[in-house]
Amino acid sequence: MRPICAKCQQFFFPKRNGTPFVENMKGGVPYKLWMGDLWECGGCGVQVIVGVGQKPIAEHFEDNFADKVKSFGAELRINEDGR
Repeated sequence: MRPICAKCQQFFFPKRNGTPFVENMKGGVPYKLWMGDLWECGGCGVQVIVGVGQKPIAEHFEDNFADKVKSFGAELRINEDGR
């Protein structure tokens, strides 16, 4: 089943499959590179990422981590501490 917007009581629709994003540790330090699917509510426009893989594409301790983040064009940053 597709994600549902509780506010609008509508289904979300896929906006972009294969959306790269970086998971940050507390304090905003880049930690892991992930890939997921971006979905959007047709009513209010709120967006969610679902369908994330079981393992990250790259992790911070890898020598080429920054290069991979750049090559995938991962502009979206997800902060661990909610800030």
